Amino acid sequence: MASNRTSSTLVGALWSVDAETSRLEKAFRATVLALVGTFLLAVSAQLAVPMWPVPMTMQTFAVTVIGAAYGWRLGGATVALYLAQGAMGLPVFSGGIATAALVGPTAGYIYGFVAAAVLVGFMVEKGWGKTILKSTVAMTLGTAVMFAGGISWLSTLIGFDAALVSGFYPFIAGGIVKIALAVAVLPMAWKLVEKFRG
Repeated sequence: MASNRTSSTLVGALWSVDAETSRLEKAFRATVLALVGTFLLAVSAQLAVPMWPVPMTMQTFAVTVIGAAYGWRLGGATVALYLAQGAMGLPVFSGGIATAALVGPTAGYIYGFVAAAVLVGFMVEKGWGKTILKSTVAMTLGTAVMFAGGISWLSTLIGFDAALVSGFYPFIAGGIVKIALAVAVLPMAWKLVEKFRG
């Protein structure tokens, strides 16, 4: 990745704001990016890739990439808006489920999305997206936060050991694939942004 970047995030490099930018322009930019992000999250939740032992949805991949691309503030706000859309009854979660997902067995994972986006975004803004190793650490920690939230909630329903068996072990392989994919996608995205900017 190039070392002459003027922004620590992809969206900052692609659509920058500065001290001269009006509040209205900043609000418009944030609104557009948040809506695009929630759309991508909703679409990714419906994408199921066949994998053993369970199919892999791309939702958690989108959460970490949005955190990395948007930064911690906008990334966290975007994922929080996504949860709010589900709470309002929009079918944005996996399988077209809305509000029920926020109180069911997967609720802990979904609430963990916000924390994961914030953590990954914060780490990338602090330089943890500049190398393959650092990007891998950031994406792994973001994924771990989602698993921790999910297992914690699921444990209250079925017990810790059962939560690991049904809510963690089957998803390890998919988690590793999505971390690797996110780490591969970010440098390519930076190259495209830099080419676009000339």
